Amino acid sequence: MIVARTTPSPLDDILQRAKALPPVDAAVVNPYDDLALGGALTAAKEGLIRPLFVGDEDSIRAVARRSQRFPPDMRIANASPGAEAAAAVQLAADGTVAMLIKGNVHSDVLLREVLDQSSPHSQARLSHVVVTELPGRSTPLFLSDGAVAIAPTLDEKAQIVQNAVDLARRLGIDIPRVALLAAVETVVSTMRATLDAAALTEMAKRGQICGGIVDGPLALDDAISVRAARAKELQSPVAGCADILISPDLEAGNILYKAFDVLLGARFGAVVTGALVPMVFTSRGDSVESRVLSTALARLLVEEIPCPSKQKSKATA
Repeated sequence: MIVARTTPSPLDDILQRAKALPPVDAAVVNPYDDLALGGALTAAKEGLIRPLFVGDEDSIRAVARRSQRFPPDMRIANASPGAEAAAAVQLAADGTVAMLIKGNVHSDVLLREVLDQSSPHSQARLSHVVVTELPGRSTPLFLSDGAVAIAPTLDEKAQIVQNAVDLARRLGIDIPRVALLAAVETVVSTMRATLDAAALTEMAKRGQICGGIVDGPLALDDAISVRAARAKELQSPVAGCADILISPDLEAGNILYKAFDVLLGARFGAVVTGALVPMVFTSRGDSVESRVLSTALARLLVEEIPCPSKQKSKATA
């Protein structure tokens, strides 16, 4: 069981909200190690999901025996090696499962299968969102994109921002503040991240990105440190109080969220949005707790909630 901290935290709140909902069927792709199998089984014990393990049945049962996690009602969808991701995505496409959970499989393998079956998927672009918490914050911090878009174009970044804003609003932040990260706070013609940030800021003002307050370029310290923002005398509605950090590319985003994890020991959950069903998208080395928190996030996204971006926010009018 995942034990909540004695002090309330944003992720504990997300977990409790998800546990209050009935479990849904979830396809677990390549549950070939203790972390992948254990994360799904622990999420099942928490009442979040009914796992359907997709992969070679003999291999899955061998892992279950080795880890001494072998529930009598364990469900397995047998798939030959190399075909597990395709089989799981098909289960989502035909409505058998409401969630995909990435196990011991490379990210690009699973994403490729999702994109190959793009016809039943929504028109929204896929993006990776990490939800974490930091000391002194009463609300979660969102990071995107650290796993899907390698070198996003301006249009792709706009969709990444919109996906993150929609997720934050679904989790209770009415008008999230979005910081577009770069190395400096001013527009520099030779630094693409600053040019894109300026363009995205203007797009949000014109209603092309809805539901949040968007500003950039901002350095990381400017975005989340009131002290840094004041020291630099920044005139920004986001500086020092960002809810969402948008990285300039995948490498920066991946380093950022793993630094929060490894260096700060921050708790987090990670999902991919924009597909037919939510995807739990943790790294293969992430802990059981991170996998359960990610499943809780995805469980909340399964609910039929109108997309906030359909209604123009007063913040972007």
